[in-house]
Amino acid sequence: MNDRLFELLVDSFTKILIPGLTMTIPLTIIAFSLALVIAMVVAMIQFAQVPVLKEIARLYIWIVRGTPLLVQLYVVFFGLPNLGIMIDPFPCAVLVFSLNEGAYCAETIRGALEAVPKGQMEAGLCVGMNYFQIMRRIVIPQALRTAFPPLSNSLIGMVKDTSLAANITVTEMFMTTQRIVARTYEPLALYIEVALIYLIFCTVLTKLQSYGEARLNRLVGVKTTR
Repeated sequence: MNDRLFELLVDSFTKILIPGLTMTIPLTIIAFSLALVIAMVVAMIQFAQVPVLKEIARLYIWIVRGTPLLVQLYVVFFGLPNLGIMIDPFPCAVLVFSLNEGAYCAETIRGALEAVPKGQMEAGLCVGMNYFQIMRRIVIPQALRTAFPPLSNSLIGMVKDTSLAANITVTEMFMTTQRIVARTYEPLALYIEVALIYLIFCTVLTKLQSYGEARLNRLVGVKTTR
C-alpha cells in the first residue's frame, strides 16, 4: 500500500464513521424499534385469531415479504409524490424499513408465541388469570426467550440494509463512501473500508446479542426455580 492510499484511508475513516454514528445507527434504532411495535401488534392479532384483522395482517406480511426492500423504498420516495405525498429521505427510510422489518419480525414473534405450550394458557386460566394477564405474565416472557436470537439477527441485518437508503439520498455511510470514491477513484480500498466499519458495528451487536441471551437464560432459570 502506497503512502497516498494509506493517508486516504486514514482520512476517510472518520468521514465514513461519523455518518455511521449519526445516521446509520439512529436510522437502525428508530426503524427497528417501530418494527418491533408493528410486529408485536401483528403477531398478537394472528395469535389471538382476531377476525378480519388477521386477514389484513396476513395481507400486509404477504405484500411486504413478497417485494424487494429497494422497490419499496422507490415506491414510497419516488412514487408517492405523484399522489401529492412528499416524504423527506430520512423519515421515508424509517417508514419503509420499519414496515419491512415489522413483517418479518411479526412472523418471528408469532412463531415464538405458538411455540409456548398450550398448557401454559390453560394453567393460567385455572388460577383465575384473564387472557391479558396470561399473555403478559406467562406467554410473552417465554416467547421472548425463543424470539430473541432471530430478532437480534434481524437487527444486525437491518444495519447492513440501511446502505440501501443511499438510493433515496440519505447521507449514511455507504453514500458518504460513494462520494469519496467519486472524488478519489479508489473504489476497492474505500468499499473494503466501509465494509469493515459495517463489520465492526455488526460485531458489537453480536456481542450484545450473546450477552442478552445469557441474561435471558439466567432470568428464565430463576423464574423456573421459583
